[in-house]
Amino acid sequence: MAMSIMSKMDGIKTLLNTSLERSRALSMELDKTGPRLEQIKQRLPSLVPMENCSFVAVRHQIDGVIGPASALLKVFDVVLELQESLLSEPFSDLFNYLSLVKQLEEAMKFLADNCRLTIQWLEGIFEALEGNPGIDDRYILNVKKPLRILQELQDTDVCSRLEGGVLFEALEKLEAEFNRLVTENTLPFALIDSPTNQANRIAPSLMPVGVMHKLQAIIRRLKANGRLENCISVYAQVRSSNVRASLQVFDLEYLENSISEFDDVQDIEGSIDNWCKQFELVVKNLFEPEYKLCSDVFDKIGSDVSMSCFAKIAVQSGILSFLRFGKNVTESKKDPTKLLKLLDIFAVLNNLRVDFNRLFGGGAYGEIQTLTRDVIKRVVNGACEIFWELPIQVEIQRKTSPPLNGNVPMIVSFVTDYCNQLLGDKYKATLTKVLVIHQSWKQETYQEGLLASQIFNMIKEIALNLDAWSSGHQDVTLSYVFMMNNHSHFCNLKGTKLGEMLGSSWLRAHEQYKEYYAGLYMRESWGKLIALLNLQDGQKSNTNNNMKRLKAFNEAFDCLYKKQSNWVVTDIDLKEKICKLVVQAFVPAYRNYLKSYGLLEESKHVKYSVQSLENMLSSLFEPKLSTRQVHFIGKIKHVVTHLMLTTVT
Repeated sequence: MAMSIMSKMDGIKTLLNTSLERSRALSMELDKTGPRLEQIKQRLPSLVPMENCSFVAVRHQIDGVIGPASALLKVFDVVLELQESLLSEPFSDLFNYLSLVKQLEEAMKFLADNCRLTIQWLEGIFEALEGNPGIDDRYILNVKKPLRILQELQDTDVCSRLEGGVLFEALEKLEAEFNRLVTENTLPFALIDSPTNQANRIAPSLMPVGVMHKLQAIIRRLKANGRLENCISVYAQVRSSNVRASLQVFDLEYLENSISEFDDVQDIEGSIDNWCKQFELVVKNLFEPEYKLCSDVFDKIGSDVSMSCFAKIAVQSGILSFLRFGKNVTESKKDPTKLLKLLDIFAVLNNLRVDFNRLFGGGAYGEIQTLTRDVIKRVVNGACEIFWELPIQVEIQRKTSPPLNGNVPMIVSFVTDYCNQLLGDKYKATLTKVLVIHQSWKQETYQEGLLASQIFNMIKEIALNLDAWSSGHQDVTLSYVFMMNNHSHFCNLKGTKLGEMLGSSWLRAHEQYKEYYAGLYMRESWGKLIALLNLQDGQKSNTNNNMKRLKAFNEAFDCLYKKQSNWVVTDIDLKEKICKLVVQAFVPAYRNYLKSYGLLEESKHVKYSVQSLENMLSSLFEPKLSTRQVHFIGKIKHVVTHLMLTTVT
């Protein structure tokens, strides 16, 4: 097309040769900065009706348009030179290349605008000549020919922007250079999956200043040509890919779990813990620097552009997957453990509140904002719903059976440990904040002591459960051991958050109850057996009665010991104390019995020596290993011994 236009330009040059000198002044003016369009308008005469104009008048108006037309030819020569220069690659001298592109844009805009004005003028002359019978056809042809050429020249700007056009290709090269600069200056962030080591929060190196200036210059040029969105897409694609590559240090498969896999929070506690640690790390160590870098790159264009770009990076990097995981957790079954996990999630979101407002506070982050608000709402509502039902959940356990060995029920240990967690430094402030928020949503004021009151209610239900479970034991002695164990468990709360809340008088009461039930156990259990050893008048010389009495004692002792050998006392100090009391009460009586009736410990009628009996009583309430457990421990010892011998060899 360029060669065709050049051929046609030769005709125009011949036609206007006589007026070239006059056009040089105008050409010089075109090279100056300023409103060139206004200069051309000033040189062109006003259009006037020409139907009755004389040939001399028409020729005068033809001469008036010669200067602008000649100037257009000069500008087109410049366009051809610029096109030749833009065949090179921009990376060799980017800023010079950008300058050439800008000059080409201005030259072609000048051509398009002024061709239009000149064409309008020639069209008026052509109409006047064509309607004047006194005008030679030669003059009409000489006007018609440049008119057609200028009309084609007017499309130069449009054609250059179409695919295959010189400006199109130049802008494509700039986009490619933009992509290259961003890609070559993008490296994965150095992240370490560590929950506590703040030194691992390594700030990434920003792009070199020189690269930043190049990117900003390319963005301005592409924006001027309506290609800003291309810049945003390219930048977002490269940088979001980099964030995803940086995240490979973490195992994030859990983020893709289906909702059905969230039925039981206990099954995904580890995933929730990872989420809490990793999400905060990702926001502060990845999205924070990405936000700053994005703002710097698009700084000259406007904050709305940088926000739009960063929104793409955040979404494409997977921030929505992190938020959806939190949402899925809220949809799992309700249980006390879930409350703690919801508080963990809320604590992370609350810690990131300032960061989120800064990073995702604009209008470009609608999807992120909506999902974040939804997660927070679900977490707060879900946590409060579980919190208010805690006493009910404890009461429901009343229908279950107590441990057959007199041990502290798991629900008792769980509740006291659970209450200590709620009152501890990790959860108390968070739970209080959640309750305050939830109350405000209901237009209610949070009352101080709300948390303590609810925990009191839980402990009250536990006490009622213990009374019910104790009554469920058919063996009254076992019920005493059961109550002794549980009151001892409550005594051990001294020094804990729960113990401090319940108070010293509450703890002293349970200490008294522990001693009370220990006394009942001693009297009901061993008191009756000791009665068999009491000396009775008239029996000292009756050997037959003595043997019967000793046999009855052995049978009663065996039965009692066998039964109680399966019972446990969880508190070590209490176990040692009870065993010591039993030994002190029983062994001297047994020794005295044998001595009083002249029974030797070696006698076949004496089943237990004083020492063996003392040993047996001292080992009461100790967990007994099953045959399978003993066999398994034996295998472990054999393997360890073999490894040690092999190492020595």
